[in-house]
Amino acid sequence: MTRRNQLLFIGFFLVVVSLPPLLQAGVEMARGRRPQFLDLFFMPPVQPRLRAWEQDLEQTSMTAQEVRPWVQYLWQHALGYAGEKVLIGREGWLFYKPDERYLVEPEAHEDPYLAILDFRDQLARQGTKLLVLPVPGKPSIYPEKLTWRAEGKQIQSRTLDLMRRLQEAGVKTVDLFGAFHNLREAGKTALYLRNDTHWSPPAAEAAAEIVAACVRALGVPEGGITYQTRNVSSERSGDIAKMMQAPATEVVQASQVIDYKDDPLSPVLVLGDSFLRIYQADAPKSAGFIAHLARALRRPLASIVNDGGASTLVRQELARRPELLRGKKLVIWEFVERDIRFGTEGWKLVPLK
Repeated sequence: MTRRNQLLFIGFFLVVVSLPPLLQAGVEMARGRRPQFLDLFFMPPVQPRLRAWEQDLEQTSMTAQEVRPWVQYLWQHALGYAGEKVLIGREGWLFYKPDERYLVEPEAHEDPYLAILDFRDQLARQGTKLLVLPVPGKPSIYPEKLTWRAEGKQIQSRTLDLMRRLQEAGVKTVDLFGAFHNLREAGKTALYLRNDTHWSPPAAEAAAEIVAACVRALGVPEGGITYQTRNVSSERSGDIAKMMQAPATEVVQASQVIDYKDDPLSPVLVLGDSFLRIYQADAPKSAGFIAHLARALRRPLASIVNDGGASTLVRQELARRPELLRGKKLVIWEFVERDIRFGTEGWKLVPLK
């Protein structure tokens, strides 16, 4: 490389690395604010403060907000790279790596069996029944969307073995795996979102109907409320797409249960993770599993929902709120199957008051 080309290359590099902070400082001054990089000279040079400043600078960076999503998009489509937490599947489907790892890697996790039995026994001493609802992960139902090697195959998730052991111990469980495979073969609608880890609105509604039938079989009486529904739509940016910081959205059609509200005095309490939150507490609201289970049972429900925390955190919150168990005939405990291995706080024994 000639001396002239070297200087041109160095000059281009300096322009590239200096342009983003200069643009950021210009925008901040135009908005009447002191450039954020100057904060560096007015704080103690200690590691926690510097790290917090760096994270805040990254979050407020105009370059990060405007340019990074498109760079991620180009990486995905040109290089097939989607980041550390994401797997690019077929036909535009995206998958969350922990879902795939749970299915294919050797077992090396805390067994939830004893925690579930302990919870069942504590509830039984208060006259409350337990119904366990493991939710299949996306690759358990659509493995061929992840890889062509799974074309025409049905994944036998190890969650089925846990359910068998629980049933042998007298714990009531709901098998969504067989039901979802049958619905998938019927081919009427996708059961999971392309850019998200979660089920689609029709899958949440179908799961609610299946669970409602199990609740009736346990002898829990229905209420007397007739809920009306209406069709609604909302645009969602999938959680996997957000992990990639890529501009990918998906329009979902859902059935919204009109005027639904939880009732802490309900005889039925539902514990779970973000599979209960989606469409219920976020857009379009009152269109998720909880509202449709309430519609099917003709009564409002009580609920505790914690994203990623269905393994232990929901039971810990219940222990802090013992009044929620008063008068309960049934507790429905939902958790996505990957949390058998990756659930927040694992599967601790939680004493109830």
